[in-house]
Amino acid sequence: MLEKMEESKHERVIEEFEALTKDAGRVQIETLRRILELNGEAEYLQSFGLGGRTDPESYKARVPLVTHSDLEPYIQRITDGEESPILTGKCVTAISLSSGTTGGRSKFVPFNDELVKSTMQIYRTSFAFRNREYPIKNGKALQFIYSGKQFKTRGGLTASTATTHVFRCDQFKNTMKDIMSQCCSPDEVIFGPDFSQTLYCHLLCGLIYSEEVQFISSTFAHGIVHAFRTFEQIWEELCDDIREGVLSSRVTVPSVRAAVSKLLKPNPELADDIYRKCSRLSNWYGVIPELWPNAKYVYGIMTGSMELYLKKLRHYAGDLPLVSSDYGSSEGWVGANVNPLLPPESVTYAVLPDIAYFEFIPLREELEEQELGNTGSTIVYKELKPVGLTEVKIGEEYELVFTSFAGLYRYRLGDVVKVRGFHNSTPELQFMCRQNLLLTINIDKNTEKDLQLAVVEATKLLADEKIELVDFTSHVDLSTDPGHYVIFWELSGEGSEDVLRACCDRLDLSFVDAGYVSSRKVRTIGPLELRVVQQGTFHKILDHHLGLGVAVSQFKMPRCVNASNAKVLQIMCNNVVKSYFSTAFC
Repeated sequence: MLEKMEESKHERVIEEFEALTKDAGRVQIETLRRILELNGEAEYLQSFGLGGRTDPESYKARVPLVTHSDLEPYIQRITDGEESPILTGKCVTAISLSSGTTGGRSKFVPFNDELVKSTMQIYRTSFAFRNREYPIKNGKALQFIYSGKQFKTRGGLTASTATTHVFRCDQFKNTMKDIMSQCCSPDEVIFGPDFSQTLYCHLLCGLIYSEEVQFISSTFAHGIVHAFRTFEQIWEELCDDIREGVLSSRVTVPSVRAAVSKLLKPNPELADDIYRKCSRLSNWYGVIPELWPNAKYVYGIMTGSMELYLKKLRHYAGDLPLVSSDYGSSEGWVGANVNPLLPPESVTYAVLPDIAYFEFIPLREELEEQELGNTGSTIVYKELKPVGLTEVKIGEEYELVFTSFAGLYRYRLGDVVKVRGFHNSTPELQFMCRQNLLLTINIDKNTEKDLQLAVVEATKLLADEKIELVDFTSHVDLSTDPGHYVIFWELSGEGSEDVLRACCDRLDLSFVDAGYVSSRKVRTIGPLELRVVQQGTFHKILDHHLGLGVAVSQFKMPRCVNASNAKVLQIMCNNVVKSYFSTAFC
């Protein structure tokens, strides 16, 4: 009876979603109206003379497109404690921090109850669709989730990552219970101050509840890969803890130690079972279903920069399906994965039309002729006007713009998305890349996606060496004349000189942007450089960001390290063990 009630509850969520998306255009107009009415007294909106208008035409005619830097002075006043309505009608009481892994500095973003509400809506929606395909029982989830540090701004507002704000609210616990996704680990582990100790305890708690675990998840795919790379090193110690019922001395935080010790009882039978299973695995293939036999899938964000980790994740997951989670950012949510059977490489996100007001800037370049006085005219490119949610076209790419309930108005998120189809009248988006992550020296423009494709192509040459690419990033080196691309690789083993030289050439030839190819041919861009760094280098990058207060749940490895990210660049350069220059285009 209870299972029938749960199933009915999830079906109601789907019915609500279907109703919203059948008339997405009308819902968008209503959503904008609600946002503007709630925040109509805000100083920022008042300055544009809307005069109470809430229709999309008036709004777009008066309120400009902005980036975070345009709103920074307003956000700074909020963090300093100014209590007047600056960006929102109600005073902001919390600040969300972006990861800071792209530019080397975290951005401050207003956080409010509406963002918590939309987070729970996204969780419930994607779970309802996921549970149709992969039904789970009311067990537990092995979730590798981590809270970030909290601090008070000068004005007394609580500042932390968006995930930390969410993990600490009552709605999160209630929602996890409703969607049968309660974490194996106690709160003391999730909110523990030491990442390594928290990871150890997550693994231990997961093994204690191994028969009850229904799925394995982390915010990002690399979190799961890192967890099981660590497991390879410490599994015997975990077995000892379970066998003896005594927690390892490596866990020293009193609150964490006390909470996990309450769960830990001597269980030599379970310890022996884990030991036998691990001992018979071949290179840890399929370790997840072997140790968690009732798990139905592995879940996390697996798109964009996370695609690098899919090969290793599939190795650990064996036959278990990988399901990519939902599409959002520190600024807010965009869409839910309502097609969970799609592989991560093809996943799309159906936009929820009531969580924000969305616009899309077409990325087709439009030519126009400009008069240059007596010198005649020239052809230049101009940016196209944004279109609405229901006006996008299948197959086209767009830059995403949104207006949120938390004080971001016509905010350029910086993400490039492609429309793959429609769910009723709301678009299904595929995340392509971050727009500002560009490798460029003169006329060349290579995006994060272009870089990733080049790396994938080059790493094919490593197969015969039986070594894997652990991680990578890039840098534009302008200290040489001409400037050139630098690609940093960390490998799982020693590669031969001939193969690494071939990889370097393959990387160079795999950037197919016309501006890059032509510039290489005429030598206005120098030969690409491949720098191999020592093992553990990318973990040092993680440690650096953790030291800055970034939560592991929010950490993404920067794929392009620019000059403003000097410390990360220094770590990379100080750990180079081999360097190769491309001989392509010679």
